[in-house]
Amino acid sequence: MAIKTVIFDLDGTLLNTLADLQAAINVVLVSYGYPQRTLEEIKSFVGNGIKKAIERAVPEPVPFDKINKMTDLFIYYYQEHINELTTPYNGIIPMLDELKQKNYKLGVVSNKYDAAVKKLCNDYFPEYISSAIGESSEIERKPNPNGILKVLEQTNSKASEAIYVGDSDVDVITAQNAGIPCISVLWGFRDKEFLINSGANIFAQTPSDIIKIIEKKLYLS
Repeated sequence: MAIKTVIFDLDGTLLNTLADLQAAINVVLVSYGYPQRTLEEIKSFVGNGIKKAIERAVPEPVPFDKINKMTDLFIYYYQEHINELTTPYNGIIPMLDELKQKNYKLGVVSNKYDAAVKKLCNDYFPEYISSAIGESSEIERKPNPNGILKVLEQTNSKASEAIYVGDSDVDVITAQNAGIPCISVLWGFRDKEFLINSGANIFAQTPSDIIKIIEKKLYLS
């Protein structure tokens, strides 16, 4: 069956958010007396929600309630500095534009908290993304497939006509859990070897490759 709906991860897939994430996490770490982390370290920490990223960034085990307080500080800072250094990856806007012109339905499902997902999609892709879902009290973070299922509902789409696009092992598993194929991009936060070891088998080297894969149905091979 032909693909009609394309659902994207956000960080590491559509947007390079790493520098803003690093800045916000380091503000939190310094505030609690911990050393700052490098960009490469932050890159390895993100992907499973901000609580997990902060937990990984702290150099010692800390109580859960402290992680919650640190997360609250992150959100407070990040919402005021969310897109100072963030930018779409090269080729993303033309790719989204072509998909829209070809009448594909487009959505986003991210492990970033929901308000941030909606703000970034509204700031960068308002004319393209019709449904943007992040982690919230109603939607569990990936690899739970509820975010994808919610986008399918909001866009009046069928799982059999949808595909997910992401940059991480979490995205591969999430797509599997939702029963849809996954395209793994190679410009994001994880390298190809890591993705292969995580079960990925469809790869996009550039954003334009996403369109080629969908239209040639290479995911069926």
